[in-house]
Amino acid sequence: MTPSTPPQAPARAPSLLFLFVVSMIDVLGFGVLIPLVPYIAQRFGASATVTTAILGSYSLCQLLAAPVWGRLSDRYGRRPILMSSLSGACLSYLILGFANGLWMVLASRMLAGLMAGNLAAAFAYASDVSTPATRAKSMGMVGAAIGIGFMLGMPIGGMLAGNQAQTADFLAPALASAALSLFALSLVKFGLPESRRGRQPTAAASAVRQGPLTLLRQRPGLLLIASAALLVTTAQGILESIFALWALHRFGAGPRTVGFALFGAAFVAVLMQGGLVRVLAPRIGERRLAQGGVAFYVAGLLVVALAANSLLAAALGLLLCGAGMGAFSPSASALASRQSHGDNRGAVMGTYQSATSLARVIGPFVAGPVYAFWGTNSPFIAAACITAPAALLIWRAADSATDDEPNSVPE
Repeated sequence: MTPSTPPQAPARAPSLLFLFVVSMIDVLGFGVLIPLVPYIAQRFGASATVTTAILGSYSLCQLLAAPVWGRLSDRYGRRPILMSSLSGACLSYLILGFANGLWMVLASRMLAGLMAGNLAAAFAYASDVSTPATRAKSMGMVGAAIGIGFMLGMPIGGMLAGNQAQTADFLAPALASAALSLFALSLVKFGLPESRRGRQPTAAASAVRQGPLTLLRQRPGLLLIASAALLVTTAQGILESIFALWALHRFGAGPRTVGFALFGAAFVAVLMQGGLVRVLAPRIGERRLAQGGVAFYVAGLLVVALAANSLLAAALGLLLCGAGMGAFSPSASALASRQSHGDNRGAVMGTYQSATSLARVIGPFVAGPVYAFWGTNSPFIAAACITAPAALLIWRAADSATDDEPNSVPE
């Protein structure tokens, strides 16, 4: 009996469903604080450049840690990595909630980044319990869980904090995030089975465990896909890190308004990842879907850039960005996963996540200076120019798949 026979199929669905719930709750806690960190930094007198640099410090630490977590998940399993990262996230939220200076805000973001091994482990878990034919759907399911967490977390954070930048309550959202991380940790410990059982490292897997740079050199298709994700996610990092400051300075918007504006973009992304991707991927293919996502994202950025006097127009641009990211992210993740074997999938996905982490470092560090020196709308125009070439990279990577493990599900 092969691993893809019907008796094993029912076992995959509960694992994916439980992973969906865990990922959603975990990211919900993170999403609560997304619209608030810029306001916290502003309260301690940080400039736009310093504020976006603090946001970028999270991704800098995640960049350093993600490949390590990916390889550890290949060696020790997905569950221990998920549990470790959730514990670190909980501590970082508490530090942020009780911050009495800018250094504590920075320390909180850096700790959260160092412990952020959950995304690579979650995607690797989803890939473990899927076949190549269902992998795009599984990646889309995890992406939808992440999107739902962001979608629900941001308005919750805004409501808990209030809509006045000077008097906003930042402790309640931080405590709520910590509690959510503890809850997700208990779900992993008591309800999520290990997906990586009964496998021995193969020569192919050992050959690529020398580090992410070696892995990218050995797999040019992965290099192209990761480069495309780097460009798109850099643009996303620019948008996310500067939007709250832009809305505050341009319209006087507080955390609640920004939270609901970002909620709209996340809602559209969830619709794409959780529904339309499942329908469109088998029909038009992951390559075309990713390229379409790039086009929508560029259009959305340009609309935001032109919305100098209308918050409603900016919200429309965010909706287009949400549609673009919702189409691009699961498609690119699925294409990256095809560059792996079962024994090195965590390392491959960790390397792919490293590219997005690097982009989230570049984006904020670019956004602040561009905003300060070239005008408030210039970061969005720059982001659109950065995003556009990703469509060409995805096209060139389309024929480079190396997934030769047709039945990559746990035995």
